[in-house]
Amino acid sequence: MNNPVDKQLLLQDVLKGVSRSFYLTLRVLPKAVREPIGLAYLLARAADTLADTTVLPGEQRLAQLHKFKAFVAQPDPTADCVEIQFVLQGRLQNQDEQRLLALLPQLLALLARQSEQDQTLIRQVIATLTDGMVFDLNTFPAEGRGEIKALQVQDELDRYTYRVAGCVGEFWTQISMAHVTALSHWDNHRLTEWGVCFGQGLQMTNILRDLPCDLRLGRCYLPHAWLDQQQLSVEQLLDKSNSELARPLLQQGIGLALQKFEAAQDYLLAIPRHCIRLRLAALWPLMIGLGTLAKLATSHHWLDVDARIKVDRHWVYKMILKSLLMVTSNTLLRGWIKTEASKSLAAD
Repeated sequence: MNNPVDKQLLLQDVLKGVSRSFYLTLRVLPKAVREPIGLAYLLARAADTLADTTVLPGEQRLAQLHKFKAFVAQPDPTADCVEIQFVLQGRLQNQDEQRLLALLPQLLALLARQSEQDQTLIRQVIATLTDGMVFDLNTFPAEGRGEIKALQVQDELDRYTYRVAGCVGEFWTQISMAHVTALSHWDNHRLTEWGVCFGQGLQMTNILRDLPCDLRLGRCYLPHAWLDQQQLSVEQLLDKSNSELARPLLQQGIGLALQKFEAAQDYLLAIPRHCIRLRLAALWPLMIGLGTLAKLATSHHWLDVDARIKVDRHWVYKMILKSLLMVTSNTLLRGWIKTEASKSLAAD
C-alpha cells in the first residue's frame, strides 16, 4: 500500500476528535504501546461508525462490516476501501467520524507497517470486536420498528461483553507484554483472564448507564432470566417511573460489574509500581467505572432517558490529581478502590 501515513494526524488529531476520554488514556501510555493501541482503537471506532449509523439499513451495515473485517484481516492490506467510504460519504452528521472513514487507507497502511506480532494482535481484536457488532445487528430489531428484544441468559451477556470489551483487555495485555520488558514476569494466562474481566466490567457499567437509550433502539442487554427473577417485563423498563421498582435489577447488574472490577484491581496491582504510565492507564478507567456505578446506585431515575447519569468533568480532574499521589502505593490504591466500590453497595 503506497498511501502516505501521517501518524500525528491519525493518533493525535483524529483520535482526539472521535474520543476525548480515550485520547487522555493514550497520551499517558508508555510510548512503546501508544501506536498499536491507538491504531487498534481507530480501526475499532471506524467499524463502530459503520455499525451504528442509521443512514444505512441494517442489511447494508452488516455487509459493510463484513467487508471492513476482510480488509483488516488481509496479511498485506492492499484492497481498495473506496466502497466503504463511498456509501457514507457526506452522510454522517459527525464530521470527526466522516474524517476517520476518509482516512481508512492511511489506517490500513499504518497497520501494514506494524511488527508481525502487533499486526496479528490488532487483527484478532478487530475481528472479535466486529463480530460483536455483527451480533448486535443480527440479534436485535432494526431501530424505529417499536420492538425490543432482550438477551436470554447471563451466559449470553458474558459472551457479548467479551466480544465488545473483554477482548480489548486481552489485547491490551498481550500488547503490553510484547513491548514492556518490566512485564516479562507476568503470568500470561492469569493476567489475560483479569484483563478480560476488566473489559467486561467496564462494558457492564456502560450497559447499565445506557439502558434507557438502548431500550429505545430496541436493545436490552439485561437478560430475560434476570427480568423474570424480578417479575419485570422489558416494556416496564421503558417507563421512567419504574426506576425504583426495577432497582433490584440495577443492583444485580452493579453486583456483576463489581465482581469483574475485583479482577481489574488485581490486574492494576500486578503492574510493577515503577510502571507509572501503565498503572495510570489502567487506574483511570477503573475509577471512572466505579464512580459511574456509584452514581447509578444512588439515582432514583436511572430509567429516565434524559437523566444522563455519568461522572462530571470536575470529578474526573479531581480523580486524576488524586491518582498521581496514589499510583505507586498498592495499599493506598486498595483503600481507594474499596471506598469507591462501597459507595455502590451502600446504596443497596
